[in-house]
Amino acid sequence: MNNNIYINIIGLALTFLTISSCSDYLNQVPSDIVTLEKVYETRNGVLDNLATVYSSMPAEFEDRWTASGGANGTSGAWNAGCDDAEFIWDFNGAQNINNGSLNGETGFVYDYWNKWYKGIRAATSFIENIHICKVLEPGDLEQWIAEARAVRAIYYYYLLRLYGPVPIIENSISEQAPLSELNTPRNSVEEVVAYILSELDIAINNGLQVNIKQNSSETVTSADKGLGHIDQAIARVFKIQTRMLAASDLFNGTNDFYASLTNNDGKKLFPSYTQEQKRQLWENAATEARSFIDDYVGKGYDLTRKYTDGKLDPYLSYREAVRGATSELTNFSGTTSAAEMIWFNRQGNASTMHYNRTPKHFGYADGVRCSGGMAATQEAVDAYFMANGLKPISGYQSDEKTPIINSTSGYTEEGFSTEDYKDPVTGRVLAPKGVWNAWVNREPRFYADITFDGQKWLYTGSGDVYTGLQYTGNSGRGTGNANDYSKTGYVVRKSAPTTVWSNNDRVSIMLRMAQIYLDYAEALHESNPGSPDILKYLNLIRERAGIPQYGGGAGQLPIPANMRQAIRDERRVELAFENNRYFDLRRWCIAEESQGKAIHGMNINKNGEEFFVRTKVEDRYFEKKNYFFPLPLKDRTINKELVQNPGW
Repeated sequence: MNNNIYINIIGLALTFLTISSCSDYLNQVPSDIVTLEKVYETRNGVLDNLATVYSSMPAEFEDRWTASGGANGTSGAWNAGCDDAEFIWDFNGAQNINNGSLNGETGFVYDYWNKWYKGIRAATSFIENIHICKVLEPGDLEQWIAEARAVRAIYYYYLLRLYGPVPIIENSISEQAPLSELNTPRNSVEEVVAYILSELDIAINNGLQVNIKQNSSETVTSADKGLGHIDQAIARVFKIQTRMLAASDLFNGTNDFYASLTNNDGKKLFPSYTQEQKRQLWENAATEARSFIDDYVGKGYDLTRKYTDGKLDPYLSYREAVRGATSELTNFSGTTSAAEMIWFNRQGNASTMHYNRTPKHFGYADGVRCSGGMAATQEAVDAYFMANGLKPISGYQSDEKTPIINSTSGYTEEGFSTEDYKDPVTGRVLAPKGVWNAWVNREPRFYADITFDGQKWLYTGSGDVYTGLQYTGNSGRGTGNANDYSKTGYVVRKSAPTTVWSNNDRVSIMLRMAQIYLDYAEALHESNPGSPDILKYLNLIRERAGIPQYGGGAGQLPIPANMRQAIRDERRVELAFENNRYFDLRRWCIAEESQGKAIHGMNINKNGEEFFVRTKVEDRYFEKKNYFFPLPLKDRTINKELVQNPGW
């Protein structure tokens, strides 16, 4: 194993994601501490070390700077590393994924591995040494050991998801340990999954708070017990995520490419389950998700719902669900994202994400003038439903560009709108008069997630701004900074600011309630396809989204014949640009269908009607080996027992 995995945590200066008030986070670990006794001398010193344990948790505000920048460099290449999006900048790590240049020597291949194992090391050291502190208050020891144990298990989850089965290291290894102690083989998928679940269960049953959202108003914001600490609810959500991985085709032995992967001693690393065993894995995931829903919905957790004039406002509800305003972290009423979000991270700068998702708007006020460098693909745009709940595009012709239009949906790519398209609930203008008809009469989530040519910008404090994405438009390739524009003629709008872009009063939402509903529906369909809960929880997502539900009632759409695809379609839209699709495509083992082909957009080198032509942006590369990252060369050079993933 990497000889950097277990060294003393003394002197590490890394920030924590918990809060001591609505917006004040723990200070950094002092840099002049030189002994373990000094580190654990005070209760605050223990909290600072717990901060170090948490500090490698992913935060996605800075995904432009893959595995670098702020937030301890844990931001991912996931949104632009799949068919959801494309960054303009060549330095973004997603380019390595998309063009096939990724390998075991790629910097961020090592960075994720190293940082999560550093987090594992820090957690183990914390668990082994917290007893040194003699001034802890009642309950501190049990709670904080349980948190460190849960965090360590979650780091293993992230490693498993990205690299496949990995070595489990349970004890501290000295920096001066002989090489023989560093030669640690990979554990099997079954062993890693069992370890994660077991460690989370131990933490749940031995110290984790039940539900921080139900704490007193003083405690919910405290540095030692409040938001940002892992509680039983968060640990249980990661049990769901782990079981979803274990049940999926990439991990359950279905993918033949990994069936023969063994350690040097011949130990198989992927399972050989029967169909009944695979079904049981899905049933376990469904049971885990249903148990969470039963125990927590209505107790600080629910889908965010906002109302206008007494009516559910789907557009605002969905936008609010992913906003994560720090100033509203303790408002669990159900009208803010605080109710829906389960796991979040304060690390990193929200303004970086805002900069990526706010168009160039050349010539306008600073508060609305940015880059728009995170482009949504045409394929992502096509995935959104129409206002009537139907899919506009059923597929593509052999050129993989020309859409096969669902004639019953009402979708058209002919002409331009002659009047404003208004929200049927509130009357707000969602698509101004004169925009391309392909962007009219779409579902509310489309208007919350996609900035298209001619759309009005969100922040109007310095006047109304309409985004121009044609070549000489205010945000087009031919205007202003040549390094800042959308490569597809669309900009990702989801989570973009309704204020000036530099507003940093945000947390990065990593897991929210909508995902758990979709996890439950998927797991239930794979294990018990006749269950009425499948439609119930799928329809809860669609109801909040403001589109017709499935069923046999008045105003409902016919129940889909292919329910698996319906669930996946809903998941793609609801969780778009939230770092999910990259991993969904892989765990379903269907990445070849979308990753190994071109992405498209508008013709950004043209103005007028010539702009509105589907145009190839780039070819994308995918081989079977790309289902997992390679293991980093640095560690394989040290650890001779660390076998490489196939194909690398």
